[in-house]
Amino acid sequence: MDPAKLELIRMAAEQASGKTGRDLAPVMLALITSANRQGIRFSPDEVTLILEILKKGKSKEEQEQIDRTVRMTSSIFQRHSK
Repeated sequence: MDPAKLELIRMAAEQASGKTGRDLAPVMLALITSANRQGIRFSPDEVTLILEILKKGKSKEEQEQIDRTVRMTSSIFQRHSK
């Protein structure tokens, strides 16, 4: 994986530490925005990996909240990436 992508993922994981599902939306938005500014695009597999990292150590309810947040915001992310 591209080192720049790994660094973005590492920073997002640090920022996500201790946050609940709902509080992760700004972290994800910042990750996508930062990546877009650098001309970086994440593949669907990479996005799945990022979500798994963000969900690590979270309760089942928090993981479900993350999934709901991602579903709700995915159309916004898709519009920004075009």
